[in-house]
Amino acid sequence: MKRLFDFLVAFSALLTLLPLLILVAILVYLYLGGPVIFSQTRPGLHAKPFRMYKFRTMRDLRDTNGCLLDDEQRITAFGRFLRSTSLDELPELWNVLIGDMSLVGPRPLLMEYLPLYNEVQATRHEAKPGITGWAQINGRNAVSWEQKFSLDCWYVKNQSLKLDLLILLKTVQKVIKREGITAKDSVTVDKFKGNLK
Repeated sequence: MKRLFDFLVAFSALLTLLPLLILVAILVYLYLGGPVIFSQTRPGLHAKPFRMYKFRTMRDLRDTNGCLLDDEQRITAFGRFLRSTSLDELPELWNVLIGDMSLVGPRPLLMEYLPLYNEVQATRHEAKPGITGWAQINGRNAVSWEQKFSLDCWYVKNQSLKLDLLILLKTVQKVIKREGITAKDSVTVDKFKGNLK
């Protein structure tokens, strides 16, 4: 039922939001240039890698050695707007449609974080990653990594269609109110390590 629900909602949303997707894509190109879509390998169900798609929110700025500058130097006001409104997440509906992601589940982090999880935290990969999740409606970026993982693991053990519907409803409310958004919407590996126990 969860997969069928995900497919039907993602398909309907992509059709309904197509004009908005096109508008955002045009604005991203005008403000940030190409490519419009940012893709990155993330761990999916059972930590199997997949390509996740988002609208680009940062410029391609590099230092004299050709290395990317940190996120705070590359993100723009427009990029922050896309993140705070979650418009940058809309292309992930395609990931849901093809089955790599679910509408609801633990947010997919970076592949390089996998060795850092303890045994309990690793159980967050026993469910498909989601566009939104239990941690997102219970603090989003305003809670610690340890709390996020605890919330993710709770969801994996208690997931149901009824709970997914509640999370989706609460997500809409959070996005409209822009709750749980911090000034720095990014995290480095060192900060991530420092918050794991």
